[in-house]
Amino acid sequence: IFASFLVASAVALYAPVPCAAQEPSSSRPTLDYEFFKTRVEPIFLKKRFPDHARCYTCHEVSRHGGGPLSLERLSPGTSFWTEEQSRTNFQIVSKLVTPGNPLTSLLLLMPLAPEVGGIADTHQGGRQFTSQDDSDWKNIAAWVRGQKAGGSSER
Repeated sequence: IFASFLVASAVALYAPVPCAAQEPSSSRPTLDYEFFKTRVEPIFLKKRFPDHARCYTCHEVSRHGGGPLSLERLSPGTSFWTEEQSRTNFQIVSKLVTPGNPLTSLLLLMPLAPEVGGIADTHQGGRQFTSQDDSDWKNIAAWVRGQKAGGSSER
């Protein structure tokens, strides 16, 4: 876990900053909480493949040791986060993306196969996404691009 964190930190620090990221923050889209809660957050609980664990299994805060993607612990007997926990998850996950640019966002790069633009070989959870055409990858990318829960995109 620590090694993955170091690699992710190095990538974040030394990756070239795209021109879009250098524009004033007013030109960047905002991340929509409702879209996150309804379309992105459920992905963390979803069993993606027979041979992969749910994101939550490894990234729940007590198991992940406070790493960059440390999701709130579900309350016993529940299958989803409370409103307060979802807002905390939103704040945590928002730090791992570059609004408007999915391909510089660690949240999307870490679990994406290298041959399609990702750095999954540094992710201990492996290649969760083998393609950018994966519907879950597309949902997260849409959120990063600024898509709103109602379907519109703000720029």
